[in-house]
Amino acid sequence: MKQLIDQHRRKFFGVAAGAVAVGLGVIDLAVAQTEAQRSQASNASFGPIKQIDAGVLNVGYAEAGPSNGPVAILLHGWPYDIHAFVDVAPILAKAGYRVIIPYLRGYGSTQFLSGETPRNGEPAAMAVDIIALMDKLDIKTAVVAGFDWGARTADIIAALWPDRCRALVSVSGYLISSQAAGNVPLPPSAELQWWYQFYFATERGRAGYEKYTHDFAKLIWKLASPQWKFDDATFDRSAAALDNKDHVAITIHNYRWRLGLAQGEAKYEEIEKKLAAAPVIRVPAITMEGDANGAPHPDPSAYAKKFEGRYDFRLITGGIGHNLPQEAPQAFAKAVIDADGA
Repeated sequence: MKQLIDQHRRKFFGVAAGAVAVGLGVIDLAVAQTEAQRSQASNASFGPIKQIDAGVLNVGYAEAGPSNGPVAILLHGWPYDIHAFVDVAPILAKAGYRVIIPYLRGYGSTQFLSGETPRNGEPAAMAVDIIALMDKLDIKTAVVAGFDWGARTADIIAALWPDRCRALVSVSGYLISSQAAGNVPLPPSAELQWWYQFYFATERGRAGYEKYTHDFAKLIWKLASPQWKFDDATFDRSAAALDNKDHVAITIHNYRWRLGLAQGEAKYEEIEKKLAAAPVIRVPAITMEGDANGAPHPDPSAYAKKFEGRYDFRLITGGIGHNLPQEAPQAFAKAVIDADGA
């Protein structure tokens, strides 16, 4: 299978990916995509969404590629959905990967099994969801890759369950944090970027997000990816996932938890304590950033030392914003393959 993946790597990207640089090796990858191409919705779609009970959830997920291939789990962020990877999945599938793309809790067809389960959006809970999904699907190890909430979840799995994570791809790098870190004041310009977090801390913010969910999400898309000329069809395809009955509750809890304004669940306390210590990541990892990311994100030099294994940072140019896998699917797919096989 390793040989097959190497062959497809050369076919799709024109290079054989050797060992990547250790430390902060910046690679400037120009995206071979015209503005006109990036402005249109992809005609691609996933096949029927599968459902499986895993942990506290009935998880909805898309799957592509051979059932016996090495696994790549792709994790979306807020307020996006699995279609962020709709053009990444076929590339990885053709390269021999079994691709699993789950809706996170509060999105799409993923539902809680019990009405009594807290609608908890804390980071530890989301990571445990993915481990439970891997267990249910009998996936021993996987390349775990994502952006936004999905990148944070992938980081946590790589840090705390390294035996389950063969390699990591994380847009915007090391995103593991804690409530204590969230209470540290930032310079005014940085605080301004988090305006929606403070809005969500209020009851007016919760009510506003519930009333204007789609309008709010579209605004975030535009601010986070100011040069991405997505059309209405592209947005509407993903916005449907935000109609999940628990989406607002999960979103509000996530941002309030970060500020210490909402409690988590006792069963996740030990995990959160480990995360508060900012554990290093030792699995092979590639972090990425778009050159036009309008969302809050750390400078790559600030987190480089958190990666102690084989590590590479890649800057993706061409006006690429926060939703990097959807805006630059070739570059994202290449990172998954390179992180796994280099």
